[in-house]
Amino acid sequence: MSHWSTPWLEALLGDAELEALFSEEAELAALLRFESALAQAESIHGLVPEAAAARIVEVCTSFKADSTELSKAMAIDGVVVPELVRQLRAAVGADAAPFLHLGATSQDVIDTGLVLRLCTVFRVFENRLQHIVEALDALLVRFGTNTLMARTRMQSARPVRVADRLAIWRDPLVVLREEFREQRPRLLRVQLGGPVGTRDGLEQGDSVANTLAEILGLYPATPCWHTTRHSIVNFADTLSHLTGAFGKLGQDIALMAQTGIETVSLKGTGSSSAMEHKRNPVKAEVLVSLARYNAVQVSAMHQALLHEQERSGAAWTLEWLVLPAMVQVTGSSSLLTRELLDSIEWIGEQ
Repeated sequence: MSHWSTPWLEALLGDAELEALFSEEAELAALLRFESALAQAESIHGLVPEAAAARIVEVCTSFKADSTELSKAMAIDGVVVPELVRQLRAAVGADAAPFLHLGATSQDVIDTGLVLRLCTVFRVFENRLQHIVEALDALLVRFGTNTLMARTRMQSARPVRVADRLAIWRDPLVVLREEFREQRPRLLRVQLGGPVGTRDGLEQGDSVANTLAEILGLYPATPCWHTTRHSIVNFADTLSHLTGAFGKLGQDIALMAQTGIETVSLKGTGSSSAMEHKRNPVKAEVLVSLARYNAVQVSAMHQALLHEQERSGAAWTLEWLVLPAMVQVTGSSSLLTRELLDSIEWIGEQ
């Protein structure tokens, strides 16, 4: 589902690739992957008969949920999993139904479903950062030896090379690309804790969790992280740092494009309804807006650290509201940054 309120904003800010990961279809597919993999893992450890596991896998592979009933149940239960499990049990039949969702709870399904989608998010951002760094390197080759006036506190200071300005834009992106890589084993972990996050009531709980992680291509997690959300919040911090780095780049380019300064020349700039001579650096401006948006939202993610006791519906719901929006804003920012860099025709004093 798109985060944007109108098709106009979608046209300006949309990122179809990342928006698709937070659609109803994508989330449901991730939840079904969890239930299928859980049955397989528990069968491997002798907790679920092979025939029952095979039936659960078969149904989860092609299951079409009743979306209307899921929505109705969500409004009552505050989470979609109880109704989804009810529908799945009806679909797998009486023999397999008792073994579906065995030892798991709603949070296990939702959190692991999120992490499965974040695996793709990580790949997208790492690839886009690589391309943006390469675009900056290409600008360095073309214009790096040109000069421009450095400005401190918005005042002319001393001449610098374009290479110096490009390094200011590039260096944080290299650091943040490495941060994404370092965060993978801390965040992309399976969640399997059962009703209170202790795996109580699930035989061979740690072994099942490790096998589940292996089947899903995730990192294992012992102990569980039901109420320990630091890895998710650190990820949100990195998203804000990234949009901040893109926003810094955009803000600099907007200033460099000012009439009377014009140390950057851009193609495809925006027009004015009242002044035909104006060429507005729209993409650069939007990068500043998106950086400020994420800087505000990240504070809400820190509020989501506060889980009461063994689970918090309030903190969990807050994550659902904020994190997808931050991911989509960061995606939009990355696309706009690449487009902005590709639009540069000249950097330096003319």
